[in-house]
This record gives sequence, C-alpha cells and structure tokens, in this order.
Amino acid sequence: MNYKQYLVVIPGIVLAFVLYTLSQGFNNIVGIELLGYEKSPISTAMIAILFGMLFGNIFQMRDSFIKGLDFTQKYILKLGIICLGIQLKPFEFLEFGAIAIPLIIICIISVLIVIKLLVKKFKIPTRMAYLISIGGTVCGTTAIMATAPVIGAKKNEISYAIANITLFGILSMLIYPYFANYYFDSDPLFIGLFLGTSIHETSQVAAAGLIYDQQFNSPETMNIATVTKLIRNTFLVIMIPLFAYLYNRENAVKKDYSIVSIFPYFVLGFVGMIILRNVGDQVFLSSYNETWVNIVHFIKASSKVFLTMAMAAIGLSTNLRDLKNMGYKPFVVGFIGMATVGIVSILSIEFYINFLG
Repeated sequence: MNYKQYLVVIPGIVLAFVLYTLSQGFNNIVGIELLGYEKSPISTAMIAILFGMLFGNIFQMRDSFIKGLDFTQKYILKLGIICLGIQLKPFEFLEFGAIAIPLIIICIISVLIVIKLLVKKFKIPTRMAYLISIGGTVCGTTAIMATAPVIGAKKNEISYAIANITLFGILSMLIYPYFANYYFDSDPLFIGLFLGTSIHETSQVAAAGLIYDQQFNSPETMNIATVTKLIRNTFLVIMIPLFAYLYNRENAVKKDYSIVSIFPYFVLGFVGMIILRNVGDQVFLSSYNETWVNIVHFIKASSKVFLTMAMAAIGLSTNLRDLKNMGYKPFVVGFIGMATVGIVSILSIEFYINFLG
C-alpha cells in the first residue's frame, strides 16, 4: 500500500475525532456544569454513538469519509482496546478476588445459558446474540466492539447491541445503588460486589459507585465496585477468543478452519499492556514516579479517545432503518439478560453470606 492509499483514510479518521471532541464537550457541559458532578456520570462513548447515528442519518455520508470510518472501526478500535489494558492491576485483585472471581464466573455462565435459551425461542440472529451476550456479561460496549470484528458482525448489529446494552446499563446505574443499599443493609463490601458484577459498562459502574458515595457517604463501596468491574473486564481476554472459536466453528465454510486463523491477536497486546503496567509499577514508581504516572495517564486517556472515536464511526455508519427492521426481540433478550445477572449476583452474594462468610 503506497502513501496515497493511506491518505484516503484521513478524512474519516478526522471526522471521528471531531465527533469525539463534540461528545466530550457536550458531556462536560451536561454532567459537570449542569448536573454539578466533579466527573460526569454520563458515558462520552454513549453520546458519541448517539451523535454519530443522528448526524449519519440526517446527512448522507460522502464516499471520501467511508474508508476512514471503516479504518477507525477496525484498527483504531483495536488500538484502544490494547491501551485499555494499562488500567488493569492484577495485584489489586488479591484483596477482593477470592470473592469476586467466583461470583463473576457464576454470573457469566448463568447469563450465557439464559441468553442461549432465549435466542432459540425468539430466533435472534447468531451474531446479535453473541454481541448481547458478551456485552451483558463482561464489559458492555467495549466487549461488543472488541468481539464484533472476530465474528464478522454487521454495523447495524453492532449499533443495536450497543443501544441494547447502553439502555439497560443506564437503568441499572440509576436504580441499583438505592436498591443495593436497602437490600444489603449498607454493607460496602456486598454492595460494591453487586454493583461491580451486575452493571454492564465500566463507566456506568463508576457512576453507580459515585452516586452511592454521594448519597450514602461510602467511598469504600465505590472502590470495591470499580475493582470488581476491572476484574470482570479481564475476562475479555478469555471470552473474545472463546466466542471467536465458537462462532467460526459453527459458521465455518472451509474444512481446514482452526482457532489460529481467527484468533484476535490484538488481545495479546491487551495482555501485554497489563503486564507492562504491573512491571512498570514495580520498577519505575520508586525512581521515576512522576514520569511513569504521566505515561500511564496518557495511555489511559488515549484508550478512551480511540474507543470513543470508534463508537462515533460506528454511529456515523449506522442506518436507523436497519435497526427498526430488527424488531423488538433483541431488546427483550437484553432486558432478561440484565435481570438475570442482577438476580444471580444477589443469590451468589447471599450464598457467600450464609454459608461462607
């Protein structure tokens, strides 16, 4: 590929970045200036995809932007996922891991079984089912965006799945802090575990923790919820290759199909970034503290920018008429999936309290 072929992707990339900037500015105005939060509880990524869908359906997208938007969805997305690994610190997991990891595994398996049964009943397309499953069990939009390329999901399927997960994630974010405080009698450990295992998005878990802290003065709950969610996010490393294998095995045309041919190798970059963070913390924090902290902060911020750009590109490429044609059934599955993960989380925590605590 010569340099002219690279240049054709620039307009679409720039458009995605402009939409990210507009979304971030809008989010700051609404979340910080109007609602008065120190950090907006609204997901910039959610705003970006909504803005993208709005603009993409009002204005006809020129051909000069298409290749860049496709490039953003495929490659800048993967770069964002790789950078996302820098925020995960497995050594922190030891404090809550003994409780959180079994709880997360039980929730994931339960939701996957329920969604599998619902898919057969409602006859939902296989790719849509996989996207809703991983979005509801691991880390919401990020998991959907990461899984989409390895199962060949269509743009309208991605947008529908993201809208599904976003809607029910927001409902959980607003309702669960108050419900959990009542149900678990203000216990920060169990409330934090519940919020971290039952809400889809990392940003929504953080927002729910913030809402709880501001309402009930419990920063410990927010920390437990966040760490639990980050532990849950690490299952992305397992779930993406697993989903890629299962989907491609079921739909493979070639007989020489193997997991090597569809393995999402960017996941290795994600794991490498986790290792880099933990090695760096051990080696550099004592002697190059400020520099290392700034590097980590820069990579974290870059991850959010890249992922939000990818979501803006998805929104710009989405035709709302296609979403309408998919009907209501995937939303029913999404709602039942949300309810399932919440109920299983409660039952698992109750089991721990009564028999293991």
